[in-house]
Amino acid sequence: MSHVSPPDRSLGGSGGAPSGEVVALSPSGARVWKVGSLQYTAGGLVVLFLLLLLGDFSWSMRDRSVGPMAQWYLKHLDVPNYLFALLISSFPALVGLVLGPIISVKSDRHRGPRGRRIPFLLVTTPIAAAGMIGLGVTPHLARWVHGHFPGQSEVFVAVVCFGVFWAIFEFATIAAMAIFGGLINDVVPQEFLGRFYGLFRAVSLIDGMIFNFWILGKVETYYTVILVIIGFFYGLSFYWVCLKVREGDYPPPETHANTHPLAEVKTYFRECFHRPYYVGVFVMMMAASLVFMPVNIFMIPYADSLGMSMDTYGKCLALTFLISLILAYPLGWLADVFHPLRMCIFSLVGYAVVTGWGALNARTPETFAIALVLHGVLSGCYFTVGASLGARLFPRTRYAQFASASGIVGSLGAMTVGPLVGGLVDATGNAYYHTFTAGCVMAVIALLAAIGVYLRFLSLGGPRGYVAPE
Repeated sequence: MSHVSPPDRSLGGSGGAPSGEVVALSPSGARVWKVGSLQYTAGGLVVLFLLLLLGDFSWSMRDRSVGPMAQWYLKHLDVPNYLFALLISSFPALVGLVLGPIISVKSDRHRGPRGRRIPFLLVTTPIAAAGMIGLGVTPHLARWVHGHFPGQSEVFVAVVCFGVFWAIFEFATIAAMAIFGGLINDVVPQEFLGRFYGLFRAVSLIDGMIFNFWILGKVETYYTVILVIIGFFYGLSFYWVCLKVREGDYPPPETHANTHPLAEVKTYFRECFHRPYYVGVFVMMMAASLVFMPVNIFMIPYADSLGMSMDTYGKCLALTFLISLILAYPLGWLADVFHPLRMCIFSLVGYAVVTGWGALNARTPETFAIALVLHGVLSGCYFTVGASLGARLFPRTRYAQFASASGIVGSLGAMTVGPLVGGLVDATGNAYYHTFTAGCVMAVIALLAAIGVYLRFLSLGGPRGYVAPE
């Protein structure tokens, strides 16, 4: 990893991953950055960034492809909107609610030859790849299974087969998601987090442009081939990155006198939820994550209801990603300079305006295309500037634990919002423009929550003097 040799193994008294900082000059006079026991020259940071960006490329290709293709397949089966939302949004949220905290806490406390994050990623990566490949072969498998149970509805059999592989995929993906952010927090110097996530966002957008411009229009014909290829690519490339990235040393994990599972649960909730400040942060993050969900869940059915082809839809998304790609690194830099919390507030204001316009005007393919692009750009702005928000607000020694607690709150919201919006669309005769209405209302709620957190953040030292309460 091009670390300075010999590496400094001291941990500075701030736990497993203290703030990155320039700590010394190498014998050649180069600047050195430190994260825990890890040290990097500029060349070492470049190598680290390239490895993690390769991992993000495969990660993003998985995210950008599986969700839209799963949505297309379910609408191809013509399932009701409430069931569509239950499978696409509520089920993953339920998995995250249960699995995220368990994996996160175990990762924070794990100590092994390969670190505390990578061992978990090495296990979950092939499982996620297998789930993707299974989703790809679902149409063929469903026909085979239906041949053995001809009395059952063909759609029912297809949904069951889809659900099995979707569950495998989501279990592995959510477990890995809880860990990957912790790995980045442990190995990347803090002063580079905003720009690093800006680069991550750029890679993700490039993935989105590739998939939506060249591949999405071919899903109807090559659904199985596309998913199987992406599944193999993700499994091999991400696994290779996990083998190459190196974690540093960590202090021994905190020990608790009572290790009974119920006592562990009580300790977890006491540590994460006893401070009103962190509860406010969790609520703000939950509200902000729900803001974009109504439109994101139903974009493909919305486009289909207006007669927009998948090819045109994919090119609209490709345009969205191109604009967001241009903005990604500057937004990451702005997050480092002005703080991600401030930038999140600005993004939510813009999104409230965009969704308000969409709710009133997105009635034709042309106006929907405009609203879709603006929705994608503004939501992308939020995800870019907010990517490092948890790393800047949560205690670094227990980052994954607090991130999982935020995920619990977010999951509770996601489990309800998707089906509620789906029910609203069903009740209004597939008036999909109400997805923009719901997004606008949620943006206002998230904005108020963010302002409340920001005022408390200022009282704790603000951008220059903030110290996360322990």
